[in-house]
Amino acid sequence: MLTSVARSSLRRLPRRAVTPMAVRSYASEAEFTGGPTFELTEEQSAIRDLARQFTDNEIIPVAAEYDLTMKYPFDIIKSAHSAGLLNCHVPTAYNGAGLDVFSSSLVSEELARGCTGVQTAMEANGLASAPLILAGSEEQKMKYLGRLTEEPLLCAYGVTEPGCGSDVAAIQTKAVLEGDKYVLNGTKCWITNGGVADWYFVLAKTDVNAKPHKSLTGFIVERNTPGITVEKKLINMGQRCSDTRIINFENVVIPKENVLGKPGDGFKIAMGAFDITRPLVASGAVGLAQRCLEEATKYAHDRKTFGVPIIQHQAIGTMLAEMAIGTETARMAVWRAALAKDAGSPRTTYYASIAKAHASQVACANADKNVQIHGGAGYNEEYGASKLLRDSRIFQIYEGTTQIQNLIISRVVAQDYQ
Repeated sequence: MLTSVARSSLRRLPRRAVTPMAVRSYASEAEFTGGPTFELTEEQSAIRDLARQFTDNEIIPVAAEYDLTMKYPFDIIKSAHSAGLLNCHVPTAYNGAGLDVFSSSLVSEELARGCTGVQTAMEANGLASAPLILAGSEEQKMKYLGRLTEEPLLCAYGVTEPGCGSDVAAIQTKAVLEGDKYVLNGTKCWITNGGVADWYFVLAKTDVNAKPHKSLTGFIVERNTPGITVEKKLINMGQRCSDTRIINFENVVIPKENVLGKPGDGFKIAMGAFDITRPLVASGAVGLAQRCLEEATKYAHDRKTFGVPIIQHQAIGTMLAEMAIGTETARMAVWRAALAKDAGSPRTTYYASIAKAHASQVACANADKNVQIHGGAGYNEEYGASKLLRDSRIFQIYEGTTQIQNLIISRVVAQDYQ
């Protein structure tokens, strides 16, 4: 268990967003004339160390059990809430830690190093509440963000549908205005935290005659609203303790005050949320890549062939070097994207997509090499290498596939060098 000092570390930090020294002394990249530093500040080191200790003590010892039973990690989430590691992104005005994206990425990486299923369950709160932080009214923020900080509640981001994943503009769920309320009908699928959420962010079509990107509106939907049915938990390849569901909405009544922003702004709000969350998903991929490197290296020290530990064989050493290179460069890509968001850079989406695409590929590559270095032991569940491999694959799919990230990146490159 965490010591009382460790539990209070995050709460004793200054209640403000903290950013690396590299961006503290200048307002924009153009004004910066010194050399950047990759050293963390004292506050950031304290945040990372708290998350690291929590992961070592609370997540790693039980990760295999949660994967095997597929039980939702409520106990871990409650402990994370008590430690101040859940909802780090929520502003201080609503009793959150008020961490910026960079500092939040440090937490996400450490949690994912323990188990990306647990990290995904926790990070889903960040994704669902990001639209609220971006476009919510003061009343909405006080009510719904306040709930998350008062007790360990979950929320969910309801965008994906059976017929539309990457093509968000093709959403078929509809919300029709009737007097002072909207009536919602449709189905959302692959919804993380779908079965345990207190409330949902739901994207629905409100104007069938408008252009696709102007036809959608975001809503806050209470989980206990009549007309909502939650289907059974889906069995995923990896991250099995995470809760993934299909959600059906049948004549669900939503008061007008639960509209996020203005009608028609839903697509812009939903996409804006990704600038915050994609660096954090990427940091989760880095955490998994780091864990693979650690486990592969430990095993390579212990396993002997031809009379020596296999780490002394050049073939194994080369694989470990490649894993280290991938992990470090992915981490730097995450930090670059997080700093861009925190500084308000106009290229935030570009850097976020680079981080998401690269870190996802590194996670999958490191997980594969980890299995290979473990050999036969990597192909069973005893050493955990197979779990890491299964867990890694989703990073190239959720919150925008690698192909979608490449499309976003290529469009910027095309504009830069035309």
